[in-house]
Amino acid sequence: MRIMMNNRKKAHKQRGRTSGFTLVELLLVAFVISVVAAFAVPNTMLVVSNMKLRGSASDLAGLMQQARILAAKNNPQNPPVYPVRYAAVSGAQVAYVDMNNSGTWDPSITINGAGMSEPIIGFQGTVVPAAAAPTGSGGQPTPYVLVGDSSTGGPFNNANTLAFTSRGLPCDFTTPPTCTSPAASYFVYYLTDTRIGKPGWAAVVVTKGGRTKVVMWSGAAWN
Repeated sequence: MRIMMNNRKKAHKQRGRTSGFTLVELLLVAFVISVVAAFAVPNTMLVVSNMKLRGSASDLAGLMQQARILAAKNNPQNPPVYPVRYAAVSGAQVAYVDMNNSGTWDPSITINGAGMSEPIIGFQGTVVPAAAAPTGSGGQPTPYVLVGDSSTGGPFNNANTLAFTSRGLPCDFTTPPTCTSPAASYFVYYLTDTRIGKPGWAAVVVTKGGRTKVVMWSGAAWN
């Protein structure tokens, strides 16, 4: 009987020693998790930033195509083009089609007897239109070059106002009422953001024929 009781006591002590984790083991696990997080979190944030930047560029390209379609459909007269402008609305950075050329986004306008709202998109996260084309120095990318283009005077960029005529062609509306079509060059509109490390860059390219495409700066090239 005593032998059985002693065996039970020994078994109970052994189970007590093997159950749970020691403080050293818990600290080691916490250290490993912190090391993994130190690598994973910045990479995750970089992916999210790139998604927001590309999404904003795609939205802007879509807005430009909408301006092109509306101009061809509505045959604007005063002004004879639909410009794409940028502004801050309720504290958010936006781009919109200024269909009545008021210089501000209007939620309610009348076009050809029909009421509507001027098309508008908001930029995601910290994405904003760049002040100008990148210079290629100071951590900025080189300006985008459309291969095979035969433009004169260099491409139009953020310093110029893109507009679309009733023929669906882009033109430079920087100094109204002049908006010569076909344009002398293609257009490149740059977007940038604030993130960990160097800012990200994207661009919306508009060909002289009015087609759009989105390109991203990889850190070494546009693609």
